[in-house]
Amino acid sequence: MNKRIVLWIVFLMSILLLWDNWQRFNGKASMWFPGHNLNQVVKSDAPKMIQSGSANPVGATGVLQGSLPAETSATALPIASEIITITTDVFKAEIDTLGGEIRHLELLKEKEDSDASFGSGWKSLLFPGDAHKTVPNIVLFDRSAKHTYLAQSGLLGNYPNHKSLFVAKPAVYTSDATGQIHIVLEAVKNGVKLIKTYTFNKSSYSIGFSHQIVNESAAPLTPSLYMQLVRDGSKLEGESSFYSTFTGPAVYTETEKFQKLDFEKINKGSQSFATQADNGWFAMIQHYFVSGIIPQDKIPREIFARKVDNNLYAVGNVMALEPLAPGASKTVNAQIYTGPLVTSLLDKVAPGFNLVKDYGWTTIVAKPVFWLMDEIHKLLGNWGWTIIVLTIIIKIAFFPLSAASFRSMGKMKLLTPKMAEIRERHKDDPQKMNQAMMALYKTEKVNPLGGCLPLLIQTPVFMALYSVVLASVELRNAPWLGWIHDLSTPDPFLILPVLMAVSMFIQTKLNPAPADPMQAKMMMLMPLVFSVMFFFFPSGLVLYWVVNNVLSIAQQWVITRQMANAK
Repeated sequence: MNKRIVLWIVFLMSILLLWDNWQRFNGKASMWFPGHNLNQVVKSDAPKMIQSGSANPVGATGVLQGSLPAETSATALPIASEIITITTDVFKAEIDTLGGEIRHLELLKEKEDSDASFGSGWKSLLFPGDAHKTVPNIVLFDRSAKHTYLAQSGLLGNYPNHKSLFVAKPAVYTSDATGQIHIVLEAVKNGVKLIKTYTFNKSSYSIGFSHQIVNESAAPLTPSLYMQLVRDGSKLEGESSFYSTFTGPAVYTETEKFQKLDFEKINKGSQSFATQADNGWFAMIQHYFVSGIIPQDKIPREIFARKVDNNLYAVGNVMALEPLAPGASKTVNAQIYTGPLVTSLLDKVAPGFNLVKDYGWTTIVAKPVFWLMDEIHKLLGNWGWTIIVLTIIIKIAFFPLSAASFRSMGKMKLLTPKMAEIRERHKDDPQKMNQAMMALYKTEKVNPLGGCLPLLIQTPVFMALYSVVLASVELRNAPWLGWIHDLSTPDPFLILPVLMAVSMFIQTKLNPAPADPMQAKMMMLMPLVFSVMFFFFPSGLVLYWVVNNVLSIAQQWVITRQMANAK
């Protein structure tokens, strides 16, 4: 009876999830989150026009605030800023001299999903004109009505900060061999000059980010430099309800290692993390992409993460520098990585930076799985065939365990008539029925759990493969064959989910039928329910499950026939 209730609950919850996702897909409110809007407008933490003489953007506690206090001077004049545009082979960036920050950054080699919606292939056949729409580039840093995502820096106290107006020096271009572009920005306030230099490198997602502090006053000073990433807390637009990816801040130190932070916990002030170090980095992570700032090593720093404004959060470092005598200067170097979660690129950025490609609890297994997957891809050059070959290799590696499981299930299926007879004979006496069943298992040397235990041992590996396929940016816009043009998005014609349903149905028929007729009916419905859920999964994941099911069916069919012939 309990099993029946559980199965009904699973079935009803699956139907509710599907209906809720369909409602959200059609622009209607969610049943559970009626107030949530992925396109929520967030407040900007720095207006385009500011008043001269603005106050310090740092609160009394020393933790950075995200907005300027209201200007009290009625005679203050507005100050306009200048936008500097830089284009490399991987970036198109806009630097605002107001604050000296990158206000917009596009990844020229990464495109948005052209159409990752339900059944988009059939829609393109019915409405062919929509297929020729221009696909925009992925945008990371941005300041717009829909999205806020910025890298900011400045000095604590009444000195140049990310609200100050900087003056841009003529851009410096190095030779074509190195392909570097240097953008130099200067701001002076109260006798302190801050010089920011951005260095863009050819074919690199890393940007040099240096700060030179010059004491032009007559008195010594002890400056504190801050660097922060500011982002709204909204989830990515179009994110699936059927699988979860992480969006939020992360910090890393040599002692505490990698720590992911949660926007909601930051909002409540309950997020715990390392707060002091002289090393490490901080980042903002989203599905397939990351922006991280790696400050110069061996400088003591305070690590902070806090709410800046409504739906706006910051993570960063404050570094207390050595005293500067009048006329002295100090340079602090850093780098900004802003780009895709490609393992080979992340490995070169900083110690531990490859952890931003997070596989969760499956990491210990997922990393070797991805390494094998990458090596296969080097030989085949196609990620679809790579997934198929990798699935075959894993299936071969676990062949003995799978065979033991299928033999156990095969024996159980052969015993089904005898088990049905025992149930009929002792239907009014459950105790005698159980005793007779145990005697039958002992006589036939069958373990009723024998089909489950080998599968449980394999589960971590299959879950790791699931994590690898879901997290790998390499699959974005990667075609397989025919109708599959992007393994990271749902099958546009729903062919793979249908094959998934068929394979699950065949597997269900090959397995021993449950004794309870209601349970048997529910088991026959589960392939349909899960296949509908897979309509919204990336086609690379569905391809993996289809191949795995086909191999399991073949293995199970062969073993079942061998056992039947042996009888």
